[in-house]
Amino acid sequence: MTSLAHERYCDEIALQVGQLRDLVTSGTDLSATVPTCPDWSLEDLVRHTGGALRWAGLLVRTRARENVPDEEVPGAAGPDARGDAAALGAWLAESGEAFVGAAREAGPDAKVWSWGGRHDAGFWARRMTHEVTVHRADVALTAGQPYRVAPDVAADAIDEWLEIVEFVQRTGTDPEANELRGPGRSIHLHATDAAPGADAERSEMGVPPAEGWGRLIELGEDGFTWRPGHEKATAALRGPLTDVLLAFYRRLPLDAPGIEVLGERELLEFWLERASFG
Repeated sequence: MTSLAHERYCDEIALQVGQLRDLVTSGTDLSATVPTCPDWSLEDLVRHTGGALRWAGLLVRTRARENVPDEEVPGAAGPDARGDAAALGAWLAESGEAFVGAAREAGPDAKVWSWGGRHDAGFWARRMTHEVTVHRADVALTAGQPYRVAPDVAADAIDEWLEIVEFVQRTGTDPEANELRGPGRSIHLHATDAAPGADAERSEMGVPPAEGWGRLIELGEDGFTWRPGHEKATAALRGPLTDVLLAFYRRLPLDAPGIEVLGERELLEFWLERASFG
């Protein structure tokens, strides 16, 4: 599946970090527990996100050939004082600027260590885009604020997630992901709103424009495969693309307003319980 342009990822990271910083510095309770990451407070989550940006930025900037331990990443832990929204927001902004600067300078093809199937700066630009995109959703949902993301980014986040779970299953690094198999079962993801570029994609698939963006996940004996498409499936997840993204990342419950589950809900729940980074 085609991913977005490298510069598009860099631009989106800058935008998402800015929006996340606005949430952090707008009076949000940093001590609040994040329901979608219950082991973390909002401040913990923001520190995790900024630390990930600094870690990945160091990998890209140094063209690392192997992993770099967290403790060797300058400034990854964040400000010394907790509960200081201004300091946390400034640190987060610096973290985003450092990563984006390194990624732009490197370009997508620079060789860099990664834990995934690709080993280049482009992997990290894509990964950090969706890392920040989804964690901004965690903060917005915890703070009771509205959340939307550009359709092309939401669609690519779902594709990246499918690629990651497929990679984890193929490499055997997660026993739970290995259970995502079994012939004759399928899941249909269906966005009920339009996405930029979707008309061209639908035309290539021979699908009428009214069908919207879709992905078909098919479980087989050797694992699962997925592709663009709209077909009757064992289970279907329908809704606006942002909401499909959040439900597929387990950020919205399947009975959330605007989300519709058709067919065998148990299969969709089975997938959500087992799909992971490994």
